[in-house]
Amino acid sequence: MKRILLVSLSLLTLSMGQLRAQAPEQMFKAAGSPVNPKVTVTWNKYYDHAGIGEICKKIAAAYPNLAKFESIGKSYQGRDLWCLTITDFKKGDPTRKPGMYIDGNIHSNEIQGAEFALYTAWYLTESFGDTRFIQELLEDKVFYIIPTINPDGRDSYIHKPNNASSPRSGLLPVDNDADGLIDEDSYEDLNGDGNITLMRRKSPNGRFKTDPRDPRNMIQAGVDERGEWELLGIEGIDKDGDGRVSEDGYTFQYDPNRDWGWGWQPNYIQNGAYKYPFSLPENRAVMEFVMKHPNIAAAQSFHNAGGMILRGPGGQEDVNTYNAQDLQVYDAIGKKGEELLPGYKYLVVYKDLYSAYGGELDWFYAGRGIYTYSNELWTPYLMYMKEGSRDLFDNPTYSFDRYLLFQDAFVPWKEYDHPQYGKVEIGGFKKNFTRAHPGFLLESDAHRNMAFSIYHCYSTPKLEVQSITEKDLGDGLKEVTAVVANQRMMPTHSSQDTKNKIERPDLISLSTSGKILAGMTVENKDLNLTTEQKNNPQTIEVPNIPGLGAVTVKWIVQGGGKYSVTVDSRKGGIVSGTK
Repeated sequence: MKRILLVSLSLLTLSMGQLRAQAPEQMFKAAGSPVNPKVTVTWNKYYDHAGIGEICKKIAAAYPNLAKFESIGKSYQGRDLWCLTITDFKKGDPTRKPGMYIDGNIHSNEIQGAEFALYTAWYLTESFGDTRFIQELLEDKVFYIIPTINPDGRDSYIHKPNNASSPRSGLLPVDNDADGLIDEDSYEDLNGDGNITLMRRKSPNGRFKTDPRDPRNMIQAGVDERGEWELLGIEGIDKDGDGRVSEDGYTFQYDPNRDWGWGWQPNYIQNGAYKYPFSLPENRAVMEFVMKHPNIAAAQSFHNAGGMILRGPGGQEDVNTYNAQDLQVYDAIGKKGEELLPGYKYLVVYKDLYSAYGGELDWFYAGRGIYTYSNELWTPYLMYMKEGSRDLFDNPTYSFDRYLLFQDAFVPWKEYDHPQYGKVEIGGFKKNFTRAHPGFLLESDAHRNMAFSIYHCYSTPKLEVQSITEKDLGDGLKEVTAVVANQRMMPTHSSQDTKNKIERPDLISLSTSGKILAGMTVENKDLNLTTEQKNNPQTIEVPNIPGLGAVTVKWIVQGGGKYSVTVDSRKGGIVSGTK
């Protein structure tokens, strides 16, 4: 018996040893990837709200000098809105560094935005130890990453039967068809297979026929031929007898991306708007967070789908909000995004898509002066790395599922006796495909979108006191001149910011033992044209420090010797220089 026990223990020990991760000497680093991360995350799957919270906590625990974990508020159902602040906390006050805000999953069914945002936090912390670029980036910048700003809808989408389009909003009950009843027509998993798919019915008058290339697919019959299938829509029952299935419930109620306080319109003008701007607790929490962090200079929101890098405006009425200076920055970063993200196109919402009012994109830029993009994640281009048809009934999706996913994404058509429609067939793509990335492409596209966000963050202001010079004017007077340069593309204030005076001017201060008699901004150095600041000459207010440009200021000082110049900019940080 003792021998059996010893053998069993030996086998258990061996088994546990085999389950342990490989030793560092057994691994060879792939370029651009953490080789042996402290926080092991599998990036080929999706996580619910609790799973996201656990990963956030592990990152913060593993890297206390790089990551801080907090909740910025609660959802409608009381879930936390998790936030990771990522920076080198040993190098300066994070609230005084240029900030990059990232969120995802504002729409319930657009789930991969949370993984993409979370991947960014994970990669920055895991790569910090051996990647000089990341070290320098986190020394200068701070990231505020909120993986999901719709945790109620996310958990409903993941844990309940749904299709790729439901639920889109959160979980507030709304009577969408205005019949006085709420949730009387919700999608239902009629055949109990755990999926919400499509319903079709044999009909000599149907306008669809079986696709000869793949019998799972239906294609439209020609104008001169009869069809064989009638498409009945999404799996469900018409409970209120109005001829429609699933117009209420958690399907297409309010739209969280029509709730923001810029260009907001009521629901009868902008479908999806709720009561008033920031009437949803999740959006209100984000707004309050941003208002408390005026250092946020850049922002990114992740949606799906279509492979697009979007900028505003959402409505043509705001076309003049984006002037030439800001468009130069937007276009440069957006075009770089097209290089980094194969198959993605840089587009303008109102011009290339449709008009949308009360969107997050517009509030961040027009309301707060923050350069902001919204990426629509996933594009059929990624299936075969080439352009293809995007039509629902004539696309490469079936071929991709057959040869690369081995038909794992499709529920085969199966007969069902519907209480209203009689004998039907139920089948179609599962909710984890068509809008969401398949597992093996999830990490790849997350990395590319992260790289786009990092490029955007890198482009935020980086200031330096380039030079401090002294000129003797005689009679104990000195002229002290300082040149403050911005080494990055983005100015310290967007044009929208300066136009509406959203943030205070940049402050350039001189500290010296002498008496400061006058302070001025140099408008033209060659012609010696200056504008004097009459009050408080020690601290000169500068409306903007241009991207890849500089400003020059000067002081007239009586006496004094050693000089220290400090620049204090909301979105450019704090830098100093001495002479």
